[in-house]
Amino acid sequence: MSNNREVVVITGASAGVGRAAVRRFAREKASIGLLARGVEGLEDARAEVENAGGKAIVVPTDVADAEQVEAAAEKIEKDLGPIDIWVNDAMVTVFSPFLQITPEEYTRATQVTYLGFVFGTMAALKRMTPRNHGTVVQVGSALAYRSIPLQSAYCGAKAAIRGFTDSVRTELLHAKSQVQITMVQMPGLNTPQFEWCASKLPNHPKPIPPIFQPEIAAEAIYYAAHHRRREVYVGRSTVAAILAQKVVPGLLDRYLARNGYDSQQTEEPISPDRPNNLFRPVGGDHGAHGEFESQAQTNSPQLWADTHRGWLALMGVGLGALIGTAVYKARS
Repeated sequence: MSNNREVVVITGASAGVGRAAVRRFAREKASIGLLARGVEGLEDARAEVENAGGKAIVVPTDVADAEQVEAAAEKIEKDLGPIDIWVNDAMVTVFSPFLQITPEEYTRATQVTYLGFVFGTMAALKRMTPRNHGTVVQVGSALAYRSIPLQSAYCGAKAAIRGFTDSVRTELLHAKSQVQITMVQMPGLNTPQFEWCASKLPNHPKPIPPIFQPEIAAEAIYYAAHHRRREVYVGRSTVAAILAQKVVPGLLDRYLARNGYDSQQTEEPISPDRPNNLFRPVGGDHGAHGEFESQAQTNSPQLWADTHRGWLALMGVGLGALIGTAVYKARS
């Protein structure tokens, strides 16, 4: 660490889940390397970190470019110190039926959302493994397990990240490395991505309910960065989707074929020419939240239970002992 502060790198730090994660680590006075393409959002994120008592540097980076990611990692270690935690979050997507997506659009979405994680992990592990210390957190999705219509590029990338991460984890275990790689599987979140994603749908895209605020995602990321967990699931909908995919995948196929189109669109029409961030960032600071405030949940009992397993097990043992004592006395 540098000056007793954790050194953290967050990609996609300018907005959405990445921005919420920046704020969460800033609460702990971390030193944070902020990576994204949108400079205005990064500068405002830096101000938030510094106002919270942390330290941050802005490194404008297109994570689809491996050389840019490597240069960013080098600069962060030079300015802030050895990297303790690397959070891969940057993503772009195209809401569209598959056959309406161009090869160029599909390539770009895959380069950012999948290869951006590969390049980030590569830069992080290149530095962490010689020191035998560090954690890489992959921001995943329930869609890494259960794909849905109209998001083939995103679903494909998230599934690829899961496969890639599992492979790298086994290599770290083979080497008996103390470096940790973990994945946090997210539900639908109220982030700005639905306002600036590329879309060929007739109506405004939206996350599939239930929708959660990005602060819940940020809390899960922070937890995963500090606990040796293979995966962390966020939201009951994520758990349900993963379990249902294991048990009744064909039934889910038919259900999503019937309901997956309408559930991802509002009733508000949008112009196909609206600005989107697929090939270049949309200007301005967009913050962490999207436009679904009234529908978004601010807590997740499932996540609380998932991150308090030890406490719940202890409570269960205590309750069992009390019941056993009561039964014994009743029979005496």
